Amino acid sequence: MTMSAFVQEAMAALSLGVFVRAFEVLLGWSLLLQTLEQWHIQRLDRVSDWSVQRQEVPTQPPGLLALTDLLFARPGLYLAMLGLRGGLAVLLMAGLLPAAGAVVLFAIALLLLLRWRGAFNGGSDFMTLVGLTGLLIAHAVGAWAGMAAGWRAGLWYVALQSITSYFVSGWVKFLRPEWRSGEALPLFLDTGVYGPLPPNSVFRRPAVARLASWSFTLWEGCAPLALLDPRIAALFCAVAALFHFLVFWFFGLNRFFWAWVATFPALMYAAWA
Repeated sequence: MTMSAFVQEAMAALSLGVFVRAFEVLLGWSLLLQTLEQWHIQRLDRVSDWSVQRQEVPTQPPGLLALTDLLFARPGLYLAMLGLRGGLAVLLMAGLLPAAGAVVLFAIALLLLLRWRGAFNGGSDFMTLVGLTGLLIAHAVGAWAGMAAGWRAGLWYVALQSITSYFVSGWVKFLRPEWRSGEALPLFLDTGVYGPLPPNSVFRRPAVARLASWSFTLWEGCAPLALLDPRIAALFCAVAALFHFLVFWFFGLNRFFWAWVATFPALMYAAWA
């Protein structure tokens, strides 16, 4: 190997490491916040009843129902599982999570999907699962071909899943006439945490609602263009961060912000690579 090739390879490895650390920190932070939220919600939950929910748990593979009964019918064990998840999230942020920890985090995510009948907070749970799947891929491939190859595979998986989520959302809006006309936007915002929009809200103006609808529809639908150049990816991620912050502001969905932001290092890596 020539000195030039060695330097190029070293620089590539260094750049990969930066994206990996950013991904680990953001994913770990997202997991930690979700864990604290689910820990707190135990005292407020007066609706769910495991004796009812367990009827929806598959009987296969063998032992799954018994395991979920053990974890979710006993608050102490459930809180212990959340504590384990929080501890592993901290290790992930510190860059100290072993491969076994990635497996445990993925398994806990699946169990929590069963606990909350598919999702606790909609798409953010599934995007979190995407991040954990990428983490699992990184360690699985890394055990066979080296961690550099593993992280490349894991980050590409997360990037493609994240880009697809925006792309599908944008084109679904494009196919719906109520979004193209802007009529859907004020109706959507009326469901926010602060109640219906005021009668004089700027978003009730047809021209503004139409412009905002088309802006986000086109931005989401053109998401794959972010993979063409790191500068486009950086701009896309900046707009996405603003978009998810607005979702948090209007609807209180803090999970959505961090679940998608955690995928941005993978998007940036895919554009850079």
